[in-house]
Amino acid sequence: MDLLYSVNSPKDLKKLSPSQLKKYISEAREYITETVSKTGGHLASNLGVMELVTAMHYVFNSPRDKLIFDVGHQCYMHKLITGRRDEFETLRTFGGISGFPKRSESPHDVFNTGHSSTSVSAAIGMARAAHIRDEHYHVVSLVGDGALNGGMIYEAMADAGHSKDRLVIIVNDNEMAISKNVGAVSYHLSNIRTTHFYNKLKNATIDTFKNFPGITSVLSRCKNGIKSLFLKNNMFESLGFRYFGPFDGHNLDKLINVFSHVKNIDDNCVIHVKTTKGKGYAPAEEKPVLFHSMPPSETSAASARSFSSVMGAQLVNIAKENKSVAAITAAMGTATGLDMFKETFPDRFFDVGMAESHAVTMAAGMATLGIIPVVAIYSTFLQRAYDQILHDICLQNLHVVLCLDRAGIVGEDGETHQGIYDTAFLGHMPNMTILAPSDYSELEAMLYYAVNEHSGPVTIRYPKSPVIDGTHSSPITYHKGEISVPGGDVLILSAGDMLEKAIEVRKILRQDRISAMVVNLRFLKPLDAELILSNTVGKNLIVTMENSVLLGSASENIIALLHESGITTPVLPFAFPDTPIPHGSVEMLFEKYGLSPQQMADEIKTHLKGKIR
Repeated sequence: MDLLYSVNSPKDLKKLSPSQLKKYISEAREYITETVSKTGGHLASNLGVMELVTAMHYVFNSPRDKLIFDVGHQCYMHKLITGRRDEFETLRTFGGISGFPKRSESPHDVFNTGHSSTSVSAAIGMARAAHIRDEHYHVVSLVGDGALNGGMIYEAMADAGHSKDRLVIIVNDNEMAISKNVGAVSYHLSNIRTTHFYNKLKNATIDTFKNFPGITSVLSRCKNGIKSLFLKNNMFESLGFRYFGPFDGHNLDKLINVFSHVKNIDDNCVIHVKTTKGKGYAPAEEKPVLFHSMPPSETSAASARSFSSVMGAQLVNIAKENKSVAAITAAMGTATGLDMFKETFPDRFFDVGMAESHAVTMAAGMATLGIIPVVAIYSTFLQRAYDQILHDICLQNLHVVLCLDRAGIVGEDGETHQGIYDTAFLGHMPNMTILAPSDYSELEAMLYYAVNEHSGPVTIRYPKSPVIDGTHSSPITYHKGEISVPGGDVLILSAGDMLEKAIEVRKILRQDRISAMVVNLRFLKPLDAELILSNTVGKNLIVTMENSVLLGSASENIIALLHESGITTPVLPFAFPDTPIPHGSVEMLFEKYGLSPQQMADEIKTHLKGKIR
């Protein structure tokens, strides 16, 4: 891999000949595949943009020119080119480099992007900053076609389309988001891709008359009219952008020529390229969804059972009996466990693409007419629908079930994907109920309750990490928790998947003859005030445990409840601090923030010194 180790910056890349560039890409593709197979990460999406990212760096001048990755997880080649090859084997590991662009990591990472559809807004902000400061540089946004389902990108393009602050938008069209793309935008891009006759006619005409400037000028003025005969209405040009494409996103020479041409155009431009997800690695090309995001090698053999799969299977069972149930997701049907529902009830399954805000308000509309929509979205992505949850669901008190997958710490994807904020931002919404299952059987019971027995907005939050399954004797009853293990000295109030750790803490405490009662809260809002308050009597310490950020958590609401009730027993909360949580394994992050069972037990013992004989 001689060429791979010869490139330490974009300047080194520009020294390579065309044949050397292609060999460099081949070596980098092999290196990324080998590394991701060990560290985990987004493999298929990165293999699909190798030529594209190389051409961007070859033509534009990063970091002076601003290259923004809308689909942040497609930045691996960018990291290699910009001097992070030697650190690449630390990808997504604690203390290593991030799997996403990160401004604190390199001046070439100009904007942190973990959620899609944001880059055009950021790009026009940068372009306008250049105008204010009278600086001159190119601003380039690499956008995945799945991101075109998000409404924010059209707000930005509508603004930029009439602006003199010039942007270049590259649309990477691989017909995939996390799952197969859906919707009118995908259909529109497909129409553009298939208009081969127009593109052949355009290229042939240019070649024929390139030596006749007068005729070329006339044809140029007639171009839009001719194009409309074949393309009908190109949405990018309707928004004020000059459109180029579609081009083969793996033809390096063509990409370099196109980018070089567009670099000298004063108008806002869209360059449409067609790529293959997983390019160059047959398993990823054949199964791009499976290879979208891979776990680290040491966890790849983990049990196939997960909260996601359990939720999906249980929802199918519920929907067989309840004909009013529908399932909604936002480009993550497979990832949230809804594949079986899609196959069993295709008329009641709706994938709206990467458009979480639309998914939530659509669910609200369905609920007004008696449908019970179950919306399955990752916790981190539901943040994008905050206003819609409050305004369209909660204020109307509509029966919508929100299944928050990947709630809590997710690990290697890092700070933009940690699902620790949902309890805080949902907890203050009127009419909202929040449940947290401690294991798979409890999730099944909670989902049945949420769909068939509850009324009004209800959220079930559950993590990515597997748990040990258990059995629960008491049924799910509105706002009621349960005592998991009795005890006398310490009261441990556990939320969701923290129950496993709470029971382990209890075992450690018993070695020092400290008796702990463990309560499974089940409901984070509303709290089971009667259960909590009645079991504080005689306790020397009250402990709360949550896989959430502490600020705005159920733990803080418990502290307020105790204060209002005049209970002065000390409270020791365990949760994540009000700071961005970096990437690393889930276990390592729990340990970093003092949330391993041994660390929590030691902290409890410190607080109990002198209080228990």
